[in-house]
Amino acid sequence: MGNVIRIGGASGFWGDSCVGAPQLVAAGVDYLVFDYLAELTMSILAAARAKNPELGYATDFVTVTMKSVLKDVVDRNIRVISNAGGVNPQACAQAIRALAAEQGLRVKVAVVQGDDVTPLLPQLRGETVRELQSGAALPEKVLTANAYLGALPVKRALDEGAQIVITGRCVDSAVTLGALMHEFGWATDDFDRLAQGSLAGHIIECGCQATGGLHTDWQAVPDWPHIGYPILECHADGHFIATKPPGTGGLVNCAVIAEQMLYEIGDPARYLLPDVSCDFTAVTLEQAGEHRVRVAGARGQPPGPAYKVSATYMDGFRCTAQLTVVGVDAAAKARRTGEAILTRTRELLAQAGLADYSRTHIEVLGSEAGNFGPHAQTMQVREAVLQLAVMHPQKAALELFAREIAPAGTSWAPGTTGASGRPSPSPCIKQYAFLLDKARLQPVVDMDGVLLAVDVPHSQPTVPTAAAPPVRHPVETARDHPADREVPLIRLAWARSGDKGNTSNIGVIARRPEWLPLLQAQLTPQRVAEWLAHLVHGPVTRHAVPGIHAMNFVCEQALDGGGMASLRNDALGKGMAQILLTLPVRVPEALAAGLK
Repeated sequence: MGNVIRIGGASGFWGDSCVGAPQLVAAGVDYLVFDYLAELTMSILAAARAKNPELGYATDFVTVTMKSVLKDVVDRNIRVISNAGGVNPQACAQAIRALAAEQGLRVKVAVVQGDDVTPLLPQLRGETVRELQSGAALPEKVLTANAYLGALPVKRALDEGAQIVITGRCVDSAVTLGALMHEFGWATDDFDRLAQGSLAGHIIECGCQATGGLHTDWQAVPDWPHIGYPILECHADGHFIATKPPGTGGLVNCAVIAEQMLYEIGDPARYLLPDVSCDFTAVTLEQAGEHRVRVAGARGQPPGPAYKVSATYMDGFRCTAQLTVVGVDAAAKARRTGEAILTRTRELLAQAGLADYSRTHIEVLGSEAGNFGPHAQTMQVREAVLQLAVMHPQKAALELFAREIAPAGTSWAPGTTGASGRPSPSPCIKQYAFLLDKARLQPVVDMDGVLLAVDVPHSQPTVPTAAAPPVRHPVETARDHPADREVPLIRLAWARSGDKGNTSNIGVIARRPEWLPLLQAQLTPQRVAEWLAHLVHGPVTRHAVPGIHAMNFVCEQALDGGGMASLRNDALGKGMAQILLTLPVRVPEALAAGLK
């Protein structure tokens, strides 16, 4: 155990680039942490395990990533923590052991178990279980149900000497926090440090998003092909330096880290995790050198009494088709084509004795209509992509739909092209999230067949809702601030958006601290809701994050159901911040003249 621990974030999702782990190993880290599991990934893995009991984990972790770095990991005594285990962490661990044997290596592998909630489902059906966002009852047929475990099982595995720790479902930041609790001996009630360690994990859980990926000022991020994956230099008091391997592309500055800090969180004063309730409102960022940002100031309170459980269930089938339309009035031709396909196929469904579609959605990409709605500026484009998405309870109905896409190429709009084969119907897998008392699960660590119980504190009181600090709107006067110029928000702020189910959050950070009052005065929840009204159908709540001169907007009922439930092209809200950044903001003439 040293004074500074270097942790590299080698993966942000299942499918991330294979360059991350080798790059970080070469840079010299003490830990490699990997995040593979999006909510719906678990259902994909469950389907794989149903076909083959030796599957159900993120196979790329073994066959691509660890195969390329395992020898260096063992030689350099780097410790690896990954949630690649999915719904079958034992099989993942066994595959790692087989790979080590094949390479003539000895490595101690631990498996974290206990996140699977499916054995409790019969009992839960007799209780009042409600989905966190919609309030719906538990579906009749659940495919997967896994609790987001915390960092304590990871810590226990490391305490027992594991070099590689494989978990199933856990919160994304737990793979980092578990390492820090092990290294620095942080207690389960050292909440400020636990909050800071959770923030560290949150910063690197999405890979290159902490090193310039998705940055508002994308032009300022150099050398995209060789972008560096994030490294955290962590200290025992909780503060850390975010950086990247020397000589790599990308950018690490306060704006990049601020964007990632607000990514996919709700109330920054009440970010609830299994180990700690985090308050990020007083976090400070300091540029500590080139591509080095010092992060400190997170505060913590006791966690709540429950785990969040992410369940998945099947709700019929879905099919998405695309066609390109070229020429004058391309967008109008594309929309009419989509309407014609729906009219024709609805008649065919009726003739076949099949019900109507459960949902349909026409989107004309390139026209801006879907994303920007009334703010669209490119309705007269001369090339556009028709995206037509439909849902139906029966697969046969969508096979009929799929057959009627290609005929558009000779039947209707001139300039129709780009059909890439008949689209395939697929199961529509939806997420169902609910809370489960921690006392009802018992996480364990499997160390070569020896099961070690993990003592997780439970029976805590429910975390109270944070009191919103008063927001003082500045009084603008024509004499003091002749606000007579409109500029787009992007000139004054950085922003990033993300998703949680059907909710999108948009973090907005002032480019200069002194501009925050002006932004607070004009970016009211009401104005943001009005600007996004064509996408957001629920309330918009604004949270202050004064430590980094920012605001976080939480937009409910914003993603057409979110994930696989959504028929939008942007089902995850990735473009929401970009849309908000076009909002006009009135600024004094002198300020407008000085903006880049």
